[in-house]
Amino acid sequence: MAVDIKNPVVDNIDSSLFEKLPEEEKNSEFIALDIKTFFRDSWDRYKKNKLALIGLIFLTIMVLGSIFVPIFSPYDFESQDLVNKNQLPSAQHWMGTDKLGRDIFVRIMYGGRISFAIAFSTAFICLVIGILYGGIAGYVGGRVDMVMMRIVDILDSVPTLLYVILILLIFGDSIGSMMLAICFTSWIGMARQVRAQIQSAKEMEYALAAKVLGASHLRILLKHLVINSISPIIVNLTLMVPSAIFTESFLSFVGIGLNPSIPSWGKLANDCRSLFFTYPIQIIWLVTTMSLTILSLNFIGDGIGEAFQAKKR
Repeated sequence: MAVDIKNPVVDNIDSSLFEKLPEEEKNSEFIALDIKTFFRDSWDRYKKNKLALIGLIFLTIMVLGSIFVPIFSPYDFESQDLVNKNQLPSAQHWMGTDKLGRDIFVRIMYGGRISFAIAFSTAFICLVIGILYGGIAGYVGGRVDMVMMRIVDILDSVPTLLYVILILLIFGDSIGSMMLAICFTSWIGMARQVRAQIQSAKEMEYALAAKVLGASHLRILLKHLVINSISPIIVNLTLMVPSAIFTESFLSFVGIGLNPSIPSWGKLANDCRSLFFTYPIQIIWLVTTMSLTILSLNFIGDGIGEAFQAKKR
């Protein structure tokens, strides 16, 4: 049985003294919190760095140009036209032609395709090797860490150029050989960086909590420690790309790099070297493109480093 309970105080209040709140104003004091993921928050802070954003835009244009310009251009990167050799920039040839009448703009874009492919591939390979090797050494520690780091010290004691020359002499001057030569010791810096980060992160509370809850060692290493050390790892990765571009270009420029039939940026610079005093604009175009690309990658690395800093979140 329902009981009707009345409050005499409420019943005696004059209802005309109060006005019902409109529906649209009921949530006027509600504060909506925009929940952001780690990478979205980092991207929002990355966009505030103008130099890093400009570097990303320029690098994107260069990568897309390297892919599509040789495909859609009316000029082939190796077709010769001796009648129109060593021309200055014009509407037909935006950067002019070289000593054999080949379009310089198309050749630079095609050379960028080779250089980018080598640089990004080697950087990714070094990233995987460095994370696995440095992660295991830092996480396990003890005698395993000592043995693994002494192996790294032995490999690092020999000049990198000697490794590169020997590998290219044994396996030939192909793109695969160049990638192997660059990767042979380039992963060492990444491994040391990862090891240092894992050693400091494995003593944190979240790592100990995951261990207490029964998580496997592989899950703790990859899911917790590596993810929480991603900032310096990605910064190191972005710096490895320009280093690989410079290494490949230098070796090809001095004549011990890729096959002469492969028009990488280093090979193009070697071709323009003999015409430096008569037609300097040909090598200026190439050097300017390479410099802006490497500068953009450095800006991107600095921007990522600032965006991923945990203390700013």
